[in-house]
Amino acid sequence: MPKQKTHKGTKKRFRLTAKGHAKHRQAGTSHLQTRVSAKRKRNLRGTKVVDKPMEKAIRAALADHSY
Repeated sequence: MPKQKTHKGTKKRFRLTAKGHAKHRQAGTSHLQTRVSAKRKRNLRGTKVVDKPMEKAIRAALADHSY
């Protein structure tokens, strides 16, 4: 029986927490920050947990292999 392969693009962008939630880096933090307000930059710091509807799809794409 063939095994489910890990989706490499998903593995690079998401990581599962101990409880199985998917966390990711916020978008819009790489460059062009001069036009962004200080409040927006501050709120983009750190990682965020993915919303419930997307978690199942991400877990399936990772095939339960997140680092």
